[in-house]
Amino acid sequence: MLVAGIDIGSITTEALLLDEEKGILGYTIMQTGADSKRTAELALDKVLAYPKKNIKDLSYIVATGCGRKRAEFANQTITEITCIARGINYVFPEVRTVIDIGGQDTKVIRIDEKGRVVEFEMNDKCAAGTGRFLEVMAHALNVDIDKIGDLSLKHKKELTISSICTVFAESEVISLVSEGEELEDILYGIHKAIADRTLGLINRLGGIQKDVAMAGGVAKNMGVVKALENALGVEIKIYVEPQIIGALGAAIIALEKVS
Repeated sequence: MLVAGIDIGSITTEALLLDEEKGILGYTIMQTGADSKRTAELALDKVLAYPKKNIKDLSYIVATGCGRKRAEFANQTITEITCIARGINYVFPEVRTVIDIGGQDTKVIRIDEKGRVVEFEMNDKCAAGTGRFLEVMAHALNVDIDKIGDLSLKHKKELTISSICTVFAESEVISLVSEGEELEDILYGIHKAIADRTLGLINRLGGIQKDVAMAGGVAKNMGVVKALENALGVEIKIYVEPQIIGALGAAIIALEKVS
C-alpha cells in the first residue's frame, strides 16, 4: 500500500510517499511559482518516478498547505496546522510545542502525546518574521539567502531591529549599513527580531511546553534557530529535512484513512 501527502505552500511545494509501515519512500521539494496546481502535479509525478509508480498506484492522497484546494487529484484536504502537528509527532513524539516559520506566516502549535492540536497562535496578517521577511532583508544586504544564518553566528555586537514591519525594517537595515555597522551584526539583529516576534506568539499561548521542535524552511537558518534557543532557553529539535513535516503529516493521515 502506498499513500502520498502534498504540502502546497506559498513559496515551496513538497510531496512525500509513505508505505504501509510508515516508511518514507521518497520526497521532493519544488518552488511553488505562479501555477500552484501545475506545481503540485509535477511534484507528485517527480516523487512517484523514483519507485516507478504512478498516481493510480496510490491508495490515498491528502493535500495540505495554503494551496491545498488546488490539488484536485487529492482525496482529501486538511489544514497545515493539523498536518504539521502529526508530522512532528511522528519524528519527535516527545515534543509538545511546535514552531513553524514558513514563507508567509508563523505558527506556534501546542500538541498532545498523540500529535493532536491542543491550541495554536498564528501570525498571518503580516510577512514580518517569516521566510519572505528574510528574503527581503537578504536582498537589501545583497547576501545569498542560504548564507545569512551562518554569517549571523559570527556577530560581535548585539544590534536591535526595532521595526516589526517588513518595509520599515528594510529601511532600518539600510540605515545601519550606511552607518557602517558590520554585516554579521545586522544579520544577528534581523534574526533576533524574528525570535522576539515568535516569542510573542508563544507567550500568547502561556509560554512553552517542553520539548520544542521547529518545522518549515526557516528552520534551516541556524541564525534564527540559535536566536530562538537563546530567547526560549531551550534546545530546539529539528528534523533532518524540516520542510517536509507538513507533507509527512498529510501522508500519515492518508495512511490512517485506508488502514
